[in-house]
Amino acid sequence: MSAAGEGPPGTPEGPEGREVPVDGLPVAAVPVDGTPADGTPADETPADEAVRRWSELVTLVLAPNPSPMTLEGTNTYVVAAPGSRTALVIDPGPPDFDHVERVVRSTQGRMIELVLLTHTHLDHAEGAVAFAERAGVPLAAIDRDWATSDGPVLGRGAVLRAGGVALEAVPTPGHAPDHCCYWLGAERAMFTGDHILGRGTTVVEWPGGDMRDYLASLETVRSYRPSRLYPGHGPLVTDPATTIADYAAHRLEREAQVMEALRAGDRTPAELVRRIYADVDPRLHPFAELSVRAHLVKLVRDGAVREDGERFIPAA
Repeated sequence: MSAAGEGPPGTPEGPEGREVPVDGLPVAAVPVDGTPADGTPADETPADEAVRRWSELVTLVLAPNPSPMTLEGTNTYVVAAPGSRTALVIDPGPPDFDHVERVVRSTQGRMIELVLLTHTHLDHAEGAVAFAERAGVPLAAIDRDWATSDGPVLGRGAVLRAGGVALEAVPTPGHAPDHCCYWLGAERAMFTGDHILGRGTTVVEWPGGDMRDYLASLETVRSYRPSRLYPGHGPLVTDPATTIADYAAHRLEREAQVMEALRAGDRTPAELVRRIYADVDPRLHPFAELSVRAHLVKLVRDGAVREDGERFIPAA
């Protein structure tokens, strides 16, 4: 969530609107310990508390990488229809042996058919290449340096069929230029990666993040009118309309705070952060500065602010 990937660790450097067939090869899998409960969200969980059944189709496997930026950890998802002999995996997360074993067990004996990335920040993607290699299946990502050569192209509207379900690729640049959400029409649900979190708000990181794109991508997700969101971190979102509206309002409020601080005489991103985020843990200030810089870039492009090196001045 907080660190941009620079290419797949340990590796060398479908047309839009069309269905992309996925013919993956199987990986050995064993049944998950315990009996997952049906229902959404499940009141009961498998014996392993890191694994939760969030719907008939979706199982959450929580990665062991908690931090102030990743909340409880990265949400890895195993998606499969009842009766399907295969499953797909979204965001394998870190290359942690126990986590990988939990993901494999959570397929409940199914063969893994496809691996998807929402984006290539390392907390989501660091273990993805090795995981896909172990499974012998395609890895799909908007950043083709991470995707395998047989991975489906994630153009807008591309339909991915694996695990007995259909997912639509929904490119959502903003948090990162290569960010992609996935629409699960069978549930009217969206896998949102770091675009929308289960708690708090996401960082739009300068220079890779783009605030204009981020706000436009919020509208893209809103246009699907989802009934639930499966986030990359944090709990299930059961009121997407309110959450998306709050996210947009938060960004516009933050933009107004940036303008107010500039009019008060602050000129550098660090000065702006100290004023705007005075009540936030100072350990998070470096991440907040990335977000403030993204706001400043948008304001410069909008003509509301002039840039003079590291100094920013209201245009009027």
